Amino acid sequence: MAPPRLAVIGYGTGRGPSAKRVVVRGSGIGGWLSALLVAVVGAGLAGCASVYNLPGNVPLGAALADNNSARDYPTYEDDLLLALSFSGGGTRAAAFSFGVLEELDHTHSSVAGTKTLLDRVDFVSGVSGGSITAAYFGLKRRAALADFRERFLLRNAEEGLKTRISLGNIGRALGGGVNDSQFTDWLDQNLFDGARFEALPDDRRPRVWINASDIYNRTPFVFGKTSFDALCSDIRSYRVAEAVAASAAVPLAFAPIVLQTYPGGCAAPLPPWYDRVRNDPNAQPLLRSYAEAQARYRDGSMRYVKLLDGGLVDNYGLSGLSIGLLAAQRPYEPLDERQAAKLKRILFLVVDAGRGISGDFVQTLEGPSGVELVSAAADTAIDASVRSSYAAFTALANDWSGKLKRWRCGLSAADRSRLGVGAGWKCGDVAIYVERLGFDRLGPERAGILNAIPTRLSLPPEQVDQLITGGADALRSSKAYQQFRRGL
Repeated sequence: MAPPRLAVIGYGTGRGPSAKRVVVRGSGIGGWLSALLVAVVGAGLAGCASVYNLPGNVPLGAALADNNSARDYPTYEDDLLLALSFSGGGTRAAAFSFGVLEELDHTHSSVAGTKTLLDRVDFVSGVSGGSITAAYFGLKRRAALADFRERFLLRNAEEGLKTRISLGNIGRALGGGVNDSQFTDWLDQNLFDGARFEALPDDRRPRVWINASDIYNRTPFVFGKTSFDALCSDIRSYRVAEAVAASAAVPLAFAPIVLQTYPGGCAAPLPPWYDRVRNDPNAQPLLRSYAEAQARYRDGSMRYVKLLDGGLVDNYGLSGLSIGLLAAQRPYEPLDERQAAKLKRILFLVVDAGRGISGDFVQTLEGPSGVELVSAAADTAIDASVRSSYAAFTALANDWSGKLKRWRCGLSAADRSRLGVGAGWKCGDVAIYVERLGFDRLGPERAGILNAIPTRLSLPPEQVDQLITGGADALRSSKAYQQFRRGL
């Protein structure tokens, strides 16, 4: 008889129901923890081997750090800002977000040099399973539509991973993680073709953010020039596959992805707002913890940064945008003046492949059991976090929109001329839309079908296609998206 497998591999917080071939209920982070808890208790292990990843980043030359605070944000100067954020949830999330990209390709664009709205995506942020789609789209842009389904969605990305419950794997889990660099290498060889971040230049659409969790500082870690400048490390030479693997590194199932800090390796100081926020007891906790983490990278108090699944701190990938809005010193930041003056329509789409509540322990007096309790506690903490982060971001975005309008309407004639706005320009003509696209937009019956798809890295073609179609239909049915299109 073949040995049993660990619970369904989940990335981020898109938790699917249990599959018949796993030994315990649950999937995603909760499922892994539940399976390993049961196995460890049963085995009664006392020792384990150490498992870890070697740092894959290199030092940054002093001349390369310019510390331009807006460098990680889109700076294109047309009248539209279109930003996407793809949640975690394994291949389920990757396929659902891919459907949104396909639907964007069905809306014509009248701007020279672009065919559809897909070509006008300024920014894409990805977490865990969603980071795979985000990174591939960033690298290949519209060409990603031609082969992402075949190259990743229909592939078995678990083929190189250790997924069976055994004494050796339990020991590896307790020693740092069952898998180390297997997923990184698979992505590098089968999907990203050895691409480095230099293949994601700042001067073209879309700007890409891959999100992981710094488990020491308990903050988001965004793979971009800002964070790597704080490390005095070169983002251009870092492998895209390694960033995506960090974003999808479920605790215990994977050893943390490791980055080395190089204090003293670059001369340019950190942005001045870091010290201002760190010394302000009234600063927003998210902003302050982020600034403190960046300062630790630079001052030598941390030798290594340990990264795990981005869903642990932000399964929607909105923290980076929220930090940018909170840190802004001028009403138009984190954009530049010229772009802020020309903008008319702003759309933030949060593509959410997580699922609703599940389980039957509420039907009995007893329970949840220890196994169910581990899974339910993880799900509760992370789901509550993403709900509050979405609400907070929506409020931030609407507040920023008001500040932007007031700034625009206060511009002098000389300022308007300097920023290149025409005679017919209307200062208050700025509309901002923030929309979450989830399974619930498709009706109870269809949402139930998609929710039943597990969050693993290997799905049958019919489920992949159900998810792709679901993503496209969710965007098509969005009232905010319809209003945005009418205002173009």
